[in-house]
Amino acid sequence: MDSRTRMIVGCGYVGRPLAKHWKQMGDLIFPTSRSPERARQFEQKGYRAVLADVTDPQSLRNLPETDTVVFAVGYDTNSGKSREDVYAAGLQNVLEHLSKKTRRVIFVSTTGVYGDADGQTVDEETPCDPARPGGKAFLLAEQCLQSHPIWSSRSIILRMAGIYGPDRVPRLADIEAGRPIPAPGGGALNLIHVDDAVQAICLAADSEAYSPVYIVSDGNPVDRRDYYREVARLLNAPDPTFDQLESNSPAALRAQADRKMSNQRIVNELGFQPKFADYQAGLASILG
Repeated sequence: MDSRTRMIVGCGYVGRPLAKHWKQMGDLIFPTSRSPERARQFEQKGYRAVLADVTDPQSLRNLPETDTVVFAVGYDTNSGKSREDVYAAGLQNVLEHLSKKTRRVIFVSTTGVYGDADGQTVDEETPCDPARPGGKAFLLAEQCLQSHPIWSSRSIILRMAGIYGPDRVPRLADIEAGRPIPAPGGGALNLIHVDDAVQAICLAADSEAYSPVYIVSDGNPVDRRDYYREVARLLNAPDPTFDQLESNSPAALRAQADRKMSNQRIVNELGFQPKFADYQAGLASILG
């Protein structure tokens, strides 16, 4: 395959390994950052850094012309901006400043756009009904993209399950310290290793035949408590203990949305094959 130009808007936990992979493939990478220091670090790695803030249209006036654009912006609680400012308005700002020669726009969304499924399986046709502010903001951003007169027909939305990997193992510090974990029993946890999230983005970026939306998960949901017990086992830590949740806490809202994600569409259509087929394989690669 010929080398391509790729812009990664929000080059964070997923964007950094994505940039590294594409650079190794010979592609020219344009990571964006709000931070001049971070931009300098990107330049030192051989990237063409772009100083830009998705909430500031003026900073987006000179975006480079690239083949692929990946919007993978994280939410900074200290930014003074709302989630809608960052995801919905931010994505809209970027779309308005893209070169019309851009071939593919990929929006890294979340399975948080779905609601409670009472433990049933959810796929791309399941209606969205987010309960949490983040899921609502992501859904609004998806709708902005899907209704855009230019980019809707060139875009793919990737609804990521819970992304984990090196330096990102949920509740690791609590388990190491023996602190009780606020977690109910029976709730399904849907996960995707960061390496497999990168694989999904790469497949979506270069596929010629595709659907507008894909769920990205390893396809093997796990009971939350079993996940935490496996982390403890790999750490040689005592079995975790669990606390009841405050009804309106973020953890409670996550747990109330009991659903099992199907990854069959991306497996069947894009040939997605997770390197880490379940949480046990993924955790073993990090903590084993």
